[in-house]
Amino acid sequence: MFTRIITGERPFALLRREGADEVEALTGDLAVAGTLAELPLDARTGPQTLALVPYRQIMERGFETVDDGTPMEFLRIAEATAHPVGDVLRALPDVPIVTESAGFDVDDDAYAREVESVLREEIGRGEGANFVIHRTWNATVRTDPRTAALAAFRRLLTEERGAYWTFLVWTGTRYLIGATPERHVSVDRGLVMMNPISGTFRHAGGGDLLRFLADPKERDELYMVLDEELKMMATVAEGGGQVLGPYLKEMSHLTHTEYLLAGRTTRDVREVLRETMFAPTVTGSPIENAARVIARHERRGRRYYAGVLALLGRDADGGQSLDAPILIRTAELSPAGELRVPVGATLVRHSTPAGEVAETYAKAAGVLTALGLRPRVTAETTTTHDHDHPAVRRALAARNDRLARFWLDDRAAGGSGTPVFAGRRALIVDGEDTFTGMLAHQLRALGLEVTVRPWHTPSPDLDAFDLVVPGPGPGDPADPAFPPGAALRAVIAGRLASGRPMLAVCLSHQLLSGMLGLPLHRRDAPYQGMQRDISLFGTMRRVGFYSTYTALSGVDLVRTPHGPVELSRDPADGAVHALRGPGFAGVQFHPESVLSQDGLAVLTGLLTTLLEPGSAPTQKSVSDSHIPAVRG
Repeated sequence: MFTRIITGERPFALLRREGADEVEALTGDLAVAGTLAELPLDARTGPQTLALVPYRQIMERGFETVDDGTPMEFLRIAEATAHPVGDVLRALPDVPIVTESAGFDVDDDAYAREVESVLREEIGRGEGANFVIHRTWNATVRTDPRTAALAAFRRLLTEERGAYWTFLVWTGTRYLIGATPERHVSVDRGLVMMNPISGTFRHAGGGDLLRFLADPKERDELYMVLDEELKMMATVAEGGGQVLGPYLKEMSHLTHTEYLLAGRTTRDVREVLRETMFAPTVTGSPIENAARVIARHERRGRRYYAGVLALLGRDADGGQSLDAPILIRTAELSPAGELRVPVGATLVRHSTPAGEVAETYAKAAGVLTALGLRPRVTAETTTTHDHDHPAVRRALAARNDRLARFWLDDRAAGGSGTPVFAGRRALIVDGEDTFTGMLAHQLRALGLEVTVRPWHTPSPDLDAFDLVVPGPGPGDPADPAFPPGAALRAVIAGRLASGRPMLAVCLSHQLLSGMLGLPLHRRDAPYQGMQRDISLFGTMRRVGFYSTYTALSGVDLVRTPHGPVELSRDPADGAVHALRGPGFAGVQFHPESVLSQDGLAVLTGLLTTLLEPGSAPTQKSVSDSHIPAVRG
């Protein structure tokens, strides 16, 4: 039966899931869908549909992309069988693969210049915390493509390790062969899980694993994608996501660090897939602006790179199921022998061009080795590391010591609440950064009833809400051409005029500061994904920043057209971390971030002040004439 599948012309998929001792073989007819909602899912139990979701599908979310026309093909599964790995290996060809004209489409120097450009023009200008820019290894395969694809799949089964899925898909027009380390999203009996993976330790040439685990660049890279996937979990899981880990993911050529996120959902699995397009580990954050940055810098389509394979079906109880690994470490091979292996590096404020060039080689190595384009891994070319060593376990566990327990602990649905917030209604206005979803979960845990609206939807009656929270977003707060900024300014102005409670976060804090007359400044070094201990109105707090711009002040108390405003600022450079005035407050950091260890306590204190009658912290025992006016 297995030989019939791999030698026939009918589309098929072979996949081995992590830890399985069998290879699943799926066959059926191929079709094309325009949207994820069109993927078939009926009442039958078992696997039903295997979809190849290209990166261009992100247009379903209204995000910008270079449309290369790559179709979303899917296999209507007519037959699903399982075969012992040993039997599969005996049936697969073990032959050399002959290739020629191999190399990256973007050479090392050009890729290094692109890294520098993104660091300077995007991260350095507040467009986001991290971005993934890819390049593609191209070659011509002279071996019969079917034989080459099967032989490469065999080598991945025998030589790669730690893969979430090892797979070969034949659609009738292309082969996809890969060993992807990363589950993007899965749903099983209502349990939704995601798996942010980041940080890359290269085995070649040895190296110190403990030094890697202590490297701020590698650590912060993982924290940033953890925050971004928590944003997605906040959308698809009713109670948000709980963080499990961190763990090590060891593969043949490299080791990654990873977390698992878990939550409960009742949503259709196709909606879950749509709301999580696509992983920040292959795009960036915030995700909507990351899509713009990718289009701006890559200027070409990504085909299936950064998309997902999505296996949809129903469990024995009739519930919907989804298993969707990310399409990375994957080769695309045409029947004419045209080979493409796309690979990208995650660029953060610590990145160096040389380091990111090296990372693309390391990430491509597993698939290139399987295709005969790199030497096989031997004991002489790699170093074994004891991942269970007590020092390694301690180093991993220590990564959580400074993180917010709100996201690490198992939370009861609805939270315990705080009496002063009971029955209060809050509106969060999203400025293209879905940190607002995480913020909504924290406010609900405090007892508020929360509505989240994107900046471009018709404005509701602001006075119908006890609290309005203009939220974060990317971009320059002084740029009048950025539409979310204009919309947030209008919300802030309306709330200042009414005098009703308002809390502004990050970008909106910058906009509020500017409207109060404080000067704005672009930092020389971005605070993207940075955790700091700050004095917040006299109390030390550990919080996480995702910002490039800041308001400045040389004093702690200023007179503004909206009354006296108290500032919490950095004594070294005058950067304003937070402010509070009559009926309003603003914070430059993200209290909802996993990096804000004291985030929930900060929110509780600020909102109690705003919503509890008679509380006015800026009413000092000093005449208004003694407070300096802001010079704006």
